[in-house]
Amino acid sequence: MKVNLGAQRRARIEILPLIDIVFLLLVFFIYAMLSMAIHRGIPVNLPVSSSSSIEKELIISVTIQDTGEILVDDDRTSLKGLARLLKRRAKGRKSPGILLFADRKVSCQLLVKVLDQIRMADINRISLQTTMESQP
Repeated sequence: MKVNLGAQRRARIEILPLIDIVFLLLVFFIYAMLSMAIHRGIPVNLPVSSSSSIEKELIISVTIQDTGEILVDDDRTSLKGLARLLKRRAKGRKSPGILLFADRKVSCQLLVKVLDQIRMADINRISLQTTMESQP
């Protein structure tokens, strides 16, 4: 009598868990890149605010350091050349905006002068960056 043992089963690799892992890694890297894209300014000690939020659609970063130096996206500029540089950077963009990072030791007069230069560059969307105030 002949006994039929059946066909031998071949080992196979399941692809569904592999797809899950790939999508998980993809989500992780997208989230990591989005969180890095927000912080384009030079590190300064920002003032605190209890109602601060992050604007993500602004395109140009202006930093005023505690020494009075002004930087536009890592490029040093003078106060007089700020409006010209901002006009050149914002050229051809719809409703450009500014992320303004000012050290808390910067005088109000310098801050107002920088704001005037931004207005002279015909940019009306300005976001003054702060850090969240710690709750007691």
